[in-house]
Amino acid sequence: MIELKNLTFGYKPKKLLFRDLNLSLQPGSIYGLLGKNGAGKSSLLRLMGGLLYPTAGSVDVAGFTPRKREPAFFQELYFIPEEIYLPSVSLSRYIDTMGPFYPKFDEGQFRKYLSEFDVPPDQKLTAMSYGQKKKVIISFGLATNTRVLIMDEPTNGLDIPSKSQFRKIVSSALAPDRLMLISTHQVRDLDHLIDGIIIIDENEILLNHSLADIGDRLLFSSLSSVTETDRVLYAEPSLRGYSVVLENTEQEDSKVDLERLFNAVVTNRSGIKNLFQ
Repeated sequence: MIELKNLTFGYKPKKLLFRDLNLSLQPGSIYGLLGKNGAGKSSLLRLMGGLLYPTAGSVDVAGFTPRKREPAFFQELYFIPEEIYLPSVSLSRYIDTMGPFYPKFDEGQFRKYLSEFDVPPDQKLTAMSYGQKKKVIISFGLATNTRVLIMDEPTNGLDIPSKSQFRKIVSSALAPDRLMLISTHQVRDLDHLIDGIIIIDENEILLNHSLADIGDRLLFSSLSSVTETDRVLYAEPSLRGYSVVLENTEQEDSKVDLERLFNAVVTNRSGIKNLFQ
């Protein structure tokens, strides 16, 4: 569904953001894209959306080359940027104007999502709060039923109850032939939502695996003291000693802690890489 092959890109010729990047994402999954500030998450999403062009290599999204910007491609992709814009029109006018661009757009779905988000249906879009606008654009993106949905920092501006609702609504909109990719700094907002995780740092993809695979290989636990140095991949102080990430040699069950996983990956690059080779 999304294939990057030997992708190279940089805003300056002598300072590349990505070099020979390879990535394969499949439909039927919700992926989380994590990385530090400046790691290139938004740039990577824009390359997939045809808003930036690679200097070398190829990008394939749903069988299309994004840089060609074909109308058929944009019927199969919906991109929600971090900074959103909505026109000064009513919700009905917005539906009448934007809906026809997406052949599989479902107005009933759209209004259902808005209701679940507690968005008033009779208010001008520009009169809404930033959080309400975010809910409108998320609801519309889901209701387009495009094969690929990309969201950049979608939970920015949402309060805690709305973030919980976001997870429920997004998970309900997944289909076997649909791929969703969510980039965020708010790691915990993806809890109980994603089934695959991509971590990028210093121009490379350090991890691209399903949570099930990660749970098989890593154990998230607590220790009173860190003594098993041969198994401890990452440790951070906690109230009861240390919260740790261990190699899961005994195939024990544990819940994947996304924040701890991210810290483990970026601080112990070689250890994690060797484990997932």
